[in-house]
Amino acid sequence: MRKLSVLVPVYNEHSTVLELLSRVQKVSLPLEKELLVVDDGSTDGTAEILKGPLEPNVRVFFHERNLGKGAALRTALKHATGDFVLIQDADLEYDPEDYAALLQPLLDNKADVSYGSRFLGGPHRVLLFWHYVANRSLTLVADILYDVNLTDMGTCYKAFVADKIRGIPLRCDRFGIEAEITAKVCKRRLRIFEVPISYSGRTYAEGKKITWTAALAYLWCLLKYRVLD
Repeated sequence: MRKLSVLVPVYNEHSTVLELLSRVQKVSLPLEKELLVVDDGSTDGTAEILKGPLEPNVRVFFHERNLGKGAALRTALKHATGDFVLIQDADLEYDPEDYAALLQPLLDNKADVSYGSRFLGGPHRVLLFWHYVANRSLTLVADILYDVNLTDMGTCYKAFVADKIRGIPLRCDRFGIEAEITAKVCKRRLRIFEVPISYSGRTYAEGKKITWTAALAYLWCLLKYRVLD
């Protein structure tokens, strides 16, 4: 049976990480699953939770200090053994029940990369207008620079044929990794599909971490990797 590697970068998510892992385990797929969890220097007790008993298909890696989402994804990817790779944040904003739709273009050999778009009509929690504007604006920049028609460049839910993502050098340590991945899969003219997903975003009071500085990192990476690799 073919295997799915779920990469789970975690930073200070003590209240959600076990529930997230449980939801991933419950998803029914025609694939074996392995979960590669990277605690990125958490200081809220998340690391201690992850040192407790977990399912046999969960492997946990620890960064001594916070290095960023990109660094955590590189650590997880280095240990992934699946035929397909999927990125999953640990904050419950994204629903693992969307895996089947996200993976179908890959399983059908119609795509090398599959993006779960929050802007294609799936159910979503109504939240912050300026986050919406920033997401759509940065996606437009990506579309112009790379001659594509994505609707959600910054989505967490990105899935890949494993050999395709392993062949791409990833360098960004922090949130800029989302833009770097988009830039590099577009430059390589990989086959990209988008599918609608649900989205239950958090407020800052509920623990949301991404700030306006991430928008600057996204923009810089989109421009930088248009020229560099």
